[in-house]
Order: sequence, then structure tokens, then C-alpha cells
Amino acid sequence: MENTHHQHLPPAFPLAMATEGESVRIVSLRQGRKIQEKLLSMGIKVNDKIEVIHRQGKGAILIAKGSNRYAFGGGMALKIEVTREN
Repeated sequence: MENTHHQHLPPAFPLAMATEGESVRIVSLRQGRKIQEKLLSMGIKVNDKIEVIHRQGKGAILIAKGSNRYAFGGGMALKIEVTREN
């Protein structure tokens, strides 16, 4: 018999696909340690809630975490998996 008490998690998608003004939570990082070290050096980690401030062509994105602002190129934004926050 299957366990039906699994928590239903919202689907994850790349940060590059988030829309301006959207609040998202980082759930995973693709391509492991290198990107994780870079984000940690910026004070960003898995499970952080962030807000998308601005998007540009080719996936470049400006985000906010608290009062801090961070810009990511499209390649990096594609490697950061997020879910929508309610």
C-alpha cells in the first residue's frame, strides 16, 4: 500500500524563468559545488527566499535578498532551481 501522506511540493523551475515581482525560494543548484561556492560567497544559499526585481533578454536577472541586490547572467540563472512562494 502506498503512503499517501507525501508533502506535495510545488514544481521547481530555473530562476531565469521567474517573472519580475515574483517571490521564489531556492530549492536546488545544478552543477554542484562551483555554483554553490559562488552563491555562498554572496550570502545566498538553498532555501533562501528571494524576489525577482528585473529581467533582461537572454535570461539575465536582478534579484533581491533582504536589502541586498544581486545580478546573474542567463547561464547562472538557469542553474538555480526555484519554486514560487505563496
